[in-house]
Amino acid sequence: MTVIDAHLHLWDLDAVEIPWLTPALGPLHRSFRAEEAATELTAAGVDAAVLVQAADSLAETHWMLRTAGANPWIAGVVGWVPLDDHAAVAAALDGELAGETRLRGIRHLVHDDPRDEFFALPEVRASLGELARRGLALDVPDAWPRHLARATAAAEATPELTVVIDHLAKPPLGREGLDAWRTALAGAAALPNTVAKFSGLHLPGTVLDVALASGLLELALELFGADRVMYGGDWPMSVPHGGYAPTFAAMRAAVDRLSPDESAAVLGGTAARVYRLTDVPSLRTAS
Repeated sequence: MTVIDAHLHLWDLDAVEIPWLTPALGPLHRSFRAEEAATELTAAGVDAAVLVQAADSLAETHWMLRTAGANPWIAGVVGWVPLDDHAAVAAALDGELAGETRLRGIRHLVHDDPRDEFFALPEVRASLGELARRGLALDVPDAWPRHLARATAAAEATPELTVVIDHLAKPPLGREGLDAWRTALAGAAALPNTVAKFSGLHLPGTVLDVALASGLLELALELFGADRVMYGGDWPMSVPHGGYAPTFAAMRAAVDRLSPDESAAVLGGTAARVYRLTDVPSLRTAS
């Protein structure tokens, strides 16, 4: 079984500016490069990864694509283009990003965008059609509570676009708001072109143990089915919580309770299909 981490971040603070990454974030405020990630993933038994943007900039997208080109185990890249400028999106995809075969998706840090209506903007809707025509997926980070409903509406309006809901839309803390989050997530799951990432589940004030991971995975499978759920480690965002190994251990233990077919889908099959990953070189083989 090929294990693909569908949600990995890397950054080099000497090469690309990450505006939200300030010294206040402590252990995250340093560079995390491919060599360190490869060591972590290999130790966990992960074969490959999808590299996901951390800044709304074309400069970072180009840096990620160069990094992927130098590290074959980075099977795909989810980059950034200015979705609120349709002409600029078309120009970038036809110009500076043309021929970048590892570019498999686009993401905008919508949770940091002050516009609640971002996914309803006409320019954004036109850009989403552009992604769909080119076979690029749309990743949506931290959608709950501001953006999940409008992201769902955008997915419904563009049925040929695959919409990936990162981190299960970020469940709320405690019981307050939990029913509303689940209802909204179920609304997204009712559309056949949506996919959920079982990722980014280090919620403030909680410990990501096997029980929490299993409960969230059970809900994801109930709503989406295993062929529309994919594992993501969200490293190095897991570093303040112990790092890659304990995060993977809890999530893998939850996945191991599933049937072999379900496990294979969550741990790699869904990511391979959604991001069109074929002939992926394995870190485990290389090591």
